[in-house]
Parts: sequence; structure tokens; C-alpha cells
Amino acid sequence: MAALASTFFSSTPKASRSFAANSIPKFTLTKSLSQINRTNFIAPIVASALRDKFVRSDFDSELESRSGLKKIVDSLFVLCASVALSASLFVADVDSAAAFVASPRKLQSDELATVRLFQENTPSVVYITNLASRQDAFTLDVLEVPQGSGSGFVWDTKGHIVTNFHVIRGASDLKVTLADQSTYDAKVVGFDQDKDVAVLSIDAPKDKLRPLPIGVSADLLVGQKVFAIGNPFGLDHTLTTGVISGLRREISSAATGRPIQDVIQTDAAINPGNSGGPLLDSSGSLIGINTAIYSPSGASSGVGFSIPVDTVSGIVDQLVKFGKVTRPILGIKFAPDQSVEQLGVSGVLVLDAPANGPAGKAGLQSTKRDAYGRLVLGDIITSVNGTKVSNGSDLYRILDQCKVGDNVIVEVLRGDKLEKIPVLLEPKPDES
Repeated sequence: MAALASTFFSSTPKASRSFAANSIPKFTLTKSLSQINRTNFIAPIVASALRDKFVRSDFDSELESRSGLKKIVDSLFVLCASVALSASLFVADVDSAAAFVASPRKLQSDELATVRLFQENTPSVVYITNLASRQDAFTLDVLEVPQGSGSGFVWDTKGHIVTNFHVIRGASDLKVTLADQSTYDAKVVGFDQDKDVAVLSIDAPKDKLRPLPIGVSADLLVGQKVFAIGNPFGLDHTLTTGVISGLRREISSAATGRPIQDVIQTDAAINPGNSGGPLLDSSGSLIGINTAIYSPSGASSGVGFSIPVDTVSGIVDQLVKFGKVTRPILGIKFAPDQSVEQLGVSGVLVLDAPANGPAGKAGLQSTKRDAYGRLVLGDIITSVNGTKVSNGSDLYRILDQCKVGDNVIVEVLRGDKLEKIPVLLEPKPDES
């Protein structure tokens, strides 16, 4: 043992440092320990440790206390040999793939932003269950059966939840489940069938209600990133991403068929159950409500539609304050656009104008049959307040810009003559 120790001191300090630095093999973390010769791996470490320790010793003191130093060297050598042997046994028993602790996956900046957006806004998205009363055919008991589900989001800390009207349509009871899986009974504050928007109310603690930040949809651009959070197919809190693929689209309300203008088109996957969920921009602000998809199969086919937040905000404010949306009407029923096109004219053909409605009071004529059963066409509306009307969508678009109590000039084609008739707009009757 002493002879081996003396060989360590036979070289100069400079040479020993050079040997220690160059003799240790270099390897990367990707190599497994099974590929490294354990003898070549352990021996240089022991040698360098001993040399770095003792080459710095004072050689004069060593000559004076050689016998004591030999004992120390022998003890250290035995200790290092024991440590090396233990390390060798430990490495031999451990799987090479687990020898090094893998560092966690590093995310790109855009991935981190998406993860952060989802984590911050998920508590604001709720799951809505639509329950309907059904009577058992045998026992005649009345049961509540789930007939649908959808998504919604927290509007304010007063417990108002915003969703689509078609999510709650026909419900006898509604349940709202928050992100922490707590469930509350919901009451309908109001709804707007024409724009497919509804507002619910739940009695939940304020610390559980996290409203979404309200954005602006007027300055959106095609190509910017959007994020949809919802509960597709009953799977809670699912995130899909995409871009705005179109603006100022027009779709029809599922309840009334009335067109909804300025709709956002996106390629973010929107499936059944996403309805009523929020569409967010990259800053996490609300820019729309996911409401419909265009798909032959019923699943997402890359074309989804969201009602813009600028439209939603005005509707929600009226529903919260008054429980309904006051919207002016002409009080007519008109023919499908295809029927008018077959007649070779452009406009809206009046099929019925009830006498107690605004148009009936103003004198607009309905389509009817004469004494011989022949069809007599009613008035064809060609313009309102000087704005041309080519179809029903044009008429609705003009009325959306008017208010209850406004006097509008309706130009109609009656027979072969054009006539201008003033009409006083009235509010839409209340709906149960």
C-alpha cells in the first residue's frame, strides 16, 4: 500500500495535474453507463483525487513526518477504494437509461403562452346541462332527463353566465358546473332567440366566479390566432386553436331563422358541446361566442362560427337590465327569397301583414286569393328609408339599425306601381 502511495509522489505536481486532466474520458449525458468502461471511469477519478489532495502538501513537512503521512495515505486509499467499489456496484444495478435524470421538456415561447392562456381562462368556462321533464309511461312519474349539454362562461361576479339560446332551449331545469366541479341550479335571466344568446344566473360565491376579460371584435383581422375553450362531447375544458379565417359572415339563427350579421369564421375545431363557449384572442380576451359549425357530418369540418362580442355585449346588457331585448319589427311574414326570384323581381314579398301589426296598420297588402282561387300577390318591399332591399337578410339588417318608435319609409311594388308608405316600428311581442 505504501509502495503504491509512493508512486503517486514520484511525479511532479505539474505532471500530475496534466495527467489528471487528460486521463478522465469525456462523454455526454446521452451515452449510457453501460457503454463506459467502469475501470477506466473509476481509476482516474481515484488517482486524480489523491494527487490533487497531496501534491499541494509541503514536501519539507512530509520528510519530517513521513511515518504519520503514510498512515494517512493508507487510510485515504482504503476509503477511496471502498467508495469506488460501492459506486461500481451501484451503477451495475441501475438501468443505464435511468442513470441520469432527464431534464424537463423545454417549451417554446408560443407554447408557453398557449398553456398560460388555458390555465388562466379555464376557471371562467362552465359546463351547462339541459334537463327536460319526461313522464314515465308505466308509473306516470315525472322524471328529469338530460336532453343536451353545452358550454358557457362567467360574465360578472354577480353570477351571470352567458351561453347560446339553443343550449338551453326546451329546458325545464338547468345545471351549471364550474371548473372546480361544483354544481349549481341556474335560472334563466333572459334570452334573444334572433341572435342565439341567453343569460343564466347562479348563486355561487364570488371567489368562485372569474369573469372573462371582454375584448373588441370590430378590429379583428383575418389570420390572427384564436382559441376556443369548451366541453365538446361532454369532455370538460377542451382547448382548440386556430385562426380567424373570415369576417363579416352571415348565418341564420337556429331558433327563428333571422340572420346574424358580422359573424366570425374560424378554423378552430368546434364540435357539439362547444356551443356557448368563449372564443379568445391571443391575449385571453373574449372576442366571440362559439355558436355553430358548417358540417355535413355534424362534427367539426374546419368551418366554425362565433357571434362577435360587440353584438353580444349589447344584448347581454339589455337582458341583465330588462330580462329581454327590445327589437323593432315590421310585423309581416314574407315569402322565401327563391320564390321571389322565380317571379323575376327583387325584393321581399309580403305574405301576411296582420291588421294589428305595424305594417297592417300602415296599409301594406298581404298575398291572397281572389274569388276564383287565383293567387293575388301582395306588396313587394323594394327599399326601406332609401336603402335597397333585395332579400330578407337586407330587410333584417336595416331593422337592426332602427329603434322602436322610429318612422321608416317603406317603398313597395304594388302591381305595376311603386308606392312609398310610412310605417311606425313597434317592439317585438314578448316570448314565453
